[in-house]
Amino acid sequence: MPESINPDSTPAGPKPDDQSPTRPVRPAPVKHEPSPRGGTLALALLLALIALGASGYVGWRQWEQAQVSTVDSSNLASLQQRVGALETTLSGVSGERTSLNQRLSDADQVNRSLREELLGQADRTRNLEDAVAKLAEKSLSGQDGMLLDETESLLRMASERYTLFHDAQGAAAAYTLADQTLAGVNDGTFSSLRQSIAAERDALAKSQPASQASSLQELTELRSDLATLPLKALDSPSTTAQTQTVWERIKQALASVVSVQRSNGAPLAVADARFARELASLDLAQAQSALLAYDANAYAAALQRVDVALSTQFDSNNPDVQQARVTLKQLGAALPPSPPVHLGAALSELRNLRTVHALKPESTGAAPTPSSSSAAPANGAKP
Repeated sequence: MPESINPDSTPAGPKPDDQSPTRPVRPAPVKHEPSPRGGTLALALLLALIALGASGYVGWRQWEQAQVSTVDSSNLASLQQRVGALETTLSGVSGERTSLNQRLSDADQVNRSLREELLGQADRTRNLEDAVAKLAEKSLSGQDGMLLDETESLLRMASERYTLFHDAQGAAAAYTLADQTLAGVNDGTFSSLRQSIAAERDALAKSQPASQASSLQELTELRSDLATLPLKALDSPSTTAQTQTVWERIKQALASVVSVQRSNGAPLAVADARFARELASLDLAQAQSALLAYDANAYAAALQRVDVALSTQFDSNNPDVQQARVTLKQLGAALPPSPPVHLGAALSELRNLRTVHALKPESTGAAPTPSSSSAAPANGAKP
């Protein structure tokens, strides 16, 4: 099929000269003008990319929100579970608190009832004590009252005897009799009083010197030895005729003219010896009496006077006199001064117990009882 020639498509140019030699014809460069379809395609591609990015971003956001929603859902579920557990715990705690309040209320009621019972028991105990006290008062017979009066009299007598005469042995004997008398009382309340009496009796026994009997025997022997102890030579001449002074010679000359003699005719040495021995014997007797009375000061003073008499009136060079002075020193050291014993605690305790038990009459106008009638002479008795 022959090609149709478009006259419009023939390139313009100089027409070939028919006479010129044939040369190859070079086509002219074609100039392309911008097509409007290419810009639209680029714009569409850009819009497609933007839409793709936006859809991707939106999808990512939706995925992220879905993940967050899943985590929130799980957290919410766990929170709901925890809240449920807390509600269960709170309900249990509330139940326990209610039970505890109920138990506390019950315990309060029980305590109140126990307190009332305790108060009732205290009242009953007080009533029983009063009943026992009244029964104890009724059980004390007249014989018990007489025994208590006798015990009180013996204790007071022992205290006065020790205070006035320092007779610890007699006071201890009186305490022994008081303890024996109190043992016959049919009441256990006075059992502690016997312990007090025993304590004061032991104190009196310890205050007595252990060597009293031997000291009295030695004093008696020393009194008997005074008659044989030699005295100092008082009437013998002290100087010889060769050593006499003028005044002594004059005195000796006048002695034949004026003479002085005793009425009984005894020599001066014999009278002085008798007088010295009597004084020493009296001092020894006083020492014996002071030893019996447990008077340490008087005993020591009497022995001191006897020692002074032996040193001044008797011959100090004689062995018997020296031995007598040594014996006096031993006797003085054998009786050390002992502290006085404080008595009266047992007597005060007895009086307090009798006051508590209302054994003494309340007033002078009360009816006489066997105990009060026996207490009258006991209170007025003197040691």
